[in-house]
Amino acid sequence: MAPSTTSDAPFGRMLTAMVTPFAPDGSVDYDGAARLAAHLVDEQRNDGLVVSGTTGESPTTSDEEKDRLLRAVIEAVGDRAMVVAGVGTNDTAHTLELARAAERAGAHGLLVVTPYYNKPPQEGLLAHFRAVADATGLPNMLYDIPGRTGTPIHSETLLRLAEHPRITAVKDAKGDLFAASKVMAATDLAFYSGDDNLNLPWLSVGAAGFVSVVGHVVGADLHEMIEAYRAGDVGRALAIHRRLLPVVTAIMTRTQGAIAVKAALDLLGRPGGTVRPPLVPASPEFIAGLREDLGQGGVKVPEVHS
Repeated sequence: MAPSTTSDAPFGRMLTAMVTPFAPDGSVDYDGAARLAAHLVDEQRNDGLVVSGTTGESPTTSDEEKDRLLRAVIEAVGDRAMVVAGVGTNDTAHTLELARAAERAGAHGLLVVTPYYNKPPQEGLLAHFRAVADATGLPNMLYDIPGRTGTPIHSETLLRLAEHPRITAVKDAKGDLFAASKVMAATDLAFYSGDDNLNLPWLSVGAAGFVSVVGHVVGADLHEMIEAYRAGDVGRALAIHRRLLPVVTAIMTRTQGAIAVKAALDLLGRPGGTVRPPLVPASPEFIAGLREDLGQGGVKVPEVHS
């Protein structure tokens, strides 16, 4: 059974787009994934996790690896957090296969990214997203990130997609808060911040919560930000936002997200491991700066003893 949610936050409020831990030989560390998931839910106060999103290096994991990873995370935390499976590809038939496999594995919902590289027209997006939503009984969160996919989901398209009973949310990394505000006003779609740089502004226009990368290390702080804002304590939410600026800057602006957050997890002694090519591990210079930035943001980083 999926954990309880609300109509205005169908996937929970604080979700982390989870990395896929890898062993030194590059294989998936399924035990590490289970331990990381438990840490994110039990200590970082996540009420949801996205598995096999871009931060999970989904372009370089096989369908079998995705299935085993999803099952490991569901077994670890599926009784107390929403487990959302990233199933989007630029091939509708393949996406349908992944969606059905995720439903069989016990996922509570699906994250479906805009098809990338082939740049379909808006009618193609309508057909693609509707086909995925028709393929299972699970709620769907659309992932609008034109900086990676090359194609935005236009507001008019979102209005039409909102008519589907299983298309219930949008993870927005497009950053057009005004356009999203108009869609929220006209539909029941729940919007989630997909850009840690804009988490607090998203709350101000009615976002349900976050799908975060920095949630790996400051999830509890982001959970507190959401609680404070929703309770009307905007000053406390703003103070958290400002305190976390060094963390967000380090992880989200200086290199690729999975590279940065795996380096952060390594500093904190948490499962993450290496990355798969074409990604490359963080440089020593980056790690030194990251250690300093995490500390400035209030993250306690263990000292290295030679």
